[in-house]
Amino acid sequence: MPWYAVHTRSRHEDRVCLGLQQKSFHAFLPKLEVWSKRKDRRKKIMLPMFPGYLFVETTALDNEIKLDVLKTFGVVRLLGKSAGSEPIPVPDAKIDAIRRIVDSKVEVQQFQYPRVGEPARIIDGPFKGMEGHVLRTDYEKELFVIEIEILQRSVAIKMEGFQITRL
Repeated sequence: MPWYAVHTRSRHEDRVCLGLQQKSFHAFLPKLEVWSKRKDRRKKIMLPMFPGYLFVETTALDNEIKLDVLKTFGVVRLLGKSAGSEPIPVPDAKIDAIRRIVDSKVEVQQFQYPRVGEPARIIDGPFKGMEGHVLRTDYEKELFVIEIEILQRSVAIKMEGFQITRL
């Protein structure tokens, strides 16, 4: 049976998954255990691997089934090439790969480093809170050169990956 990707409202993945299961659909919401950053402590929480998305398995995607899925509270659309086109099935090999990652319980970290030319904010170190643009990157060494404008002068600072975030 083919799998289809379902786009959900922001932070409604669990509710959509439960709603689809109550309608007797086989829904799959891959979640990863990650460290939560709190002001006073750190704790492990479960977050969706793909925020805003989950997968549903159906025998055939006729109009009745499609409408039943779309009427589930929190569902935005079924993913296809364009917003109004027919949904495209997700290959079983990709679903199996996602299941292996989730079942392995290996700590997975998702990094969204800024690219060259993108704005970035410094979140650690003496320049904490300042914003600038990325001039150069070395992803293997996790080094970034950020240009910061201070008093109409540009200053380039070398930063490590944990010290910056994408805006």
